[in-house]
Amino acid sequence: MLYALVENLQNWLDSVGLYPVVQVMFQLEFRAFFAVLLSFGMVLVLMPKLIAKLRSVKVTDDPEFYGKDLNAIMASKRGTPTMGGILLCGSVFLTTVLLADVVHSRYVHVSLIVLVWLAGVGAWDDWMKLTQAARDKRNGGKRSRDGLLAWEKLVFQFGIGVIASWFIWNAATVPDAHVLNLPFQRTYLPAPTEGVIQPLDIAPGVWQMGLITFMLLGSFMIAFTSNAVNLTDGLDGLAGGTLLIAAFAMMVLTWISASQRASYFLMVPYVPGSGELMVIAGAMAGACLGFLWFNVAPAQIFMGDTGSLAMGGLLATIAVCVRQEALLVLIGGVFYLEALSVIMQVGWFKFTRIRFGEGRRILLCAPAHHHFQQAGWKETQVVGRF
Repeated sequence: MLYALVENLQNWLDSVGLYPVVQVMFQLEFRAFFAVLLSFGMVLVLMPKLIAKLRSVKVTDDPEFYGKDLNAIMASKRGTPTMGGILLCGSVFLTTVLLADVVHSRYVHVSLIVLVWLAGVGAWDDWMKLTQAARDKRNGGKRSRDGLLAWEKLVFQFGIGVIASWFIWNAATVPDAHVLNLPFQRTYLPAPTEGVIQPLDIAPGVWQMGLITFMLLGSFMIAFTSNAVNLTDGLDGLAGGTLLIAAFAMMVLTWISASQRASYFLMVPYVPGSGELMVIAGAMAGACLGFLWFNVAPAQIFMGDTGSLAMGGLLATIAVCVRQEALLVLIGGVFYLEALSVIMQVGWFKFTRIRFGEGRRILLCAPAHHHFQQAGWKETQVVGRF
C-alpha cells in the first residue's frame, strides 16, 4: 500500500521536495529488510496483549499424547495460550500489504491468498479442539470431534495448492519459470558474460514442466510442507526457529531469482517479477523472530495450527514461485524429517499389525522430536540440535 502510494504520487512528492526522501521505497532490498523490522516490531509489541487476552478467555493448550511417559514430559505445557499464529499471520499479511507491490504482482496475490486460506483452516481446527469440552457438555457427555479430520485438512490444503499452482503457472512471463530446478544443475547453457541478456538458452537436460505436472508438484509441496511444519510444532522454539532460518534463506533465493545476471551465474531459473516475494519472506522472518521471543522455552504462547499450517504453506508457495522446491527440502530438512518419521512410524505399525498380528514401531514415538525426548534428551537439547 505504501509502495503503491509512493508510486502514484511521484510527481506530487517531487513537487514538494519529498521524493528524494521516499524514493527508497523503490529499492527492493530496503523494503524487504524494513519488512523484517516492521513485522518483528508488530509481534514484539502486540504479543503480550494477545497472550493476556487468550489467557482471559481460556484459549489454552492441553495436549494429550498416547504414551504416559510423554504426557508426563509435556505436562508443564498445560495451560499455555495457543493460536498465537493469529498475530504471526496477521503481521506478515499487514507488512506485505504495506511494503510489497500488491497492485501488480501476481506472486504476491497468490502468496497472500495461501496465507489467509491456511490460517483460516488452522484457526478452524484450533477452535474445534478448544471448544470440544464445551460441546461434549452440551451433548450430554457424548464425545465430539477433536478438530478437523486428516482427510479434511488435506482437501483444503491440496485444494488451495492446486489453485495457487495454476495462478503461479499463468503468472510466468518466460518459460524459465516452468522448469524443474535441481541443486547443482545448470539451468542455462554457458554464454559469454556480456551475453547474459534475456532470452537465455535453457540447457538440454532441464525439464520444462507442463501445466498438469507443475500443478501436481506445486500442490504436493504446499500441502506436504504445511503439514510438515505443523508436525514440527511440538517443542518450544522448534518450528519458529526453523521457519526463521528458512525464511531468511528464501529472502536470498527470491532476490537471486529476480536478478537476471545472478540467476544465470548461480545456475537457477530467472523468474521475472519474483523479487516482491523477498518482502513477504522478510515479513515472515521478522514475524518468526518476534514470535520466538515468546516461544522459546519455557514458551509463553504456541502458534497452533493457525500459524503452523499457514507458515508452512506460505514457505512452500514462495519456493514454488521461484522454482526452488528441491532446495527447500534441504533448507527445511527438519520439517520433512519430522513428517517422514510420522509416515514411517504409522506405515510400519499398520504393516506389522497386518503381517504379524501386532503393531511394531520404528521409533519410541513420532514425530522424531518426541522420540529423542523419550530417549532422554532435554527439550532444549532437541531444539538446539535440530
